[in-house]
Amino acid sequence: MIEVRPLSSLADFTEAVDLQRTIWGFADLELLPVRLFVVASKVGGQIFGAFDQGRMVAFLLAIPGLKSGGGYYLHSHMMGVLSEYRNAGIGRLLKLKQKEEALSRGITLIEWTFDPLEVKNAFFNIERLGAVVRRYVLNQYGTTTSDLHGGLPTDRCVAEWYLAEKIERPAEAARIVVPMAIQDWKKSDPARARQAQAAISDQFQEHFRAGLAVFGFERSETQGTYILGKWHS
Repeated sequence: MIEVRPLSSLADFTEAVDLQRTIWGFADLELLPVRLFVVASKVGGQIFGAFDQGRMVAFLLAIPGLKSGGGYYLHSHMMGVLSEYRNAGIGRLLKLKQKEEALSRGITLIEWTFDPLEVKNAFFNIERLGAVVRRYVLNQYGTTTSDLHGGLPTDRCVAEWYLAEKIERPAEAARIVVPMAIQDWKKSDPARARQAQAAISDQFQEHFRAGLAVFGFERSETQGTYILGKWHS
C-alpha cells in the first residue's frame, strides 16, 4: 500500500532533495533546496510525498501563483517518482491528492510544464488528467546536467488543469507527431534528436499562434500524437 501525505518536516524536505539526485541525476547546483520546500510550505504551496512502508518513493512540490489579470492558481513545479515505482499509478495518486487539497481552498486551476518529447508524460497529463496545452516555452530551464534531458534545450509545454470544469474537445484541426525513437537518439545521435525537437517546436508555436490548443493525445509503439483544436476562451 502506498501512503500519500503532506510533507512538513525538515527531514521530509531533505529526503525529497535526495530523491531529486536519484531520479534526475542533477548536479547540486540544479537541485531545489530544502529552503524552497520550507518557503512553499509557509506561503500556500503544496508538498506531498508518497511512501512505501515508510520509505519516500515520490514527491510533488507546487507553489502559489497569481495571474496578471488577477486570480490565484498553483504552479506544480516538480513531481518525481523513483524508477522502480513508475507505471504503478503513484503519479496519479499524487495529482489527485493535489486536486483534492486545491479544491478545498477554492483553487480551481493548476499549471505545470512538461517535456513535449516525453510521450508517457504527455499521455498522462492530457488523457488521464484532462489538462489542455496552449503555450510552448523555449529552453525554459537552460541545458541541464540530467541524463534524462540528453543535453537538449529544455523546451516545455504548459499544462493547464481546470479542476472544477470539464473542457469540451473541439473538432480536430491539426496533429503533432513525436517519434518514440527520439529518446534513443538523445544518446546515439544527438544531432538528429535536436533536429527533431526543433521541428516539433516549430509546429507547436505555429499552431498556438493560430489559436489552437492541445485537447487530446494518442500513442502507439512508435509515436505519440498531440491532437489540436480551436481554443474558445
